[in-house]
Amino acid sequence: MKQFLLLNFFIALITIFPSETNAIQMPCSMVLAPADKDLKNAMGTALVYKVQLNPPSFARTNVSIIAIHLPEPKTYGNYDSYEGFAFKPNEISWRFQLYPTPEKDSPSWAGRFDLITAAMENVQVQVRLSNSKTEKLGPSVLGSHINYCK
Repeated sequence: MKQFLLLNFFIALITIFPSETNAIQMPCSMVLAPADKDLKNAMGTALVYKVQLNPPSFARTNVSIIAIHLPEPKTYGNYDSYEGFAFKPNEISWRFQLYPTPEKDSPSWAGRFDLITAAMENVQVQVRLSNSKTEKLGPSVLGSHINYCK
């Protein structure tokens, strides 16, 4: 009888005070801050949420990025665009094209990726330089860690 009461006590304790998890609460968003502090106006944001695609299947995670006031990619060398890049270090990465809006002087760059099935733990999200012809991915210009997703 004592074991039964003790077991019920522990179950109640776990139910009332669940342990902290590393999983983020979705939907959430995070600010993507400049990697280079000289980029005073450059900034971005990432939206992370579950999306149900057609035809109906299990929910996947979407990462959407918008970045503003970025310098022209060619100012960094042999680059002509920006890409969104999300990754779990030493495990998996996802990259997707960001497209410029039609503003002449400083376009906004935006894009999304809808097919993430992995748990969003220890993920970093970045805006990186890219060469669309060679598919070479350059250094990070903006970034944040999923732990800052609120």
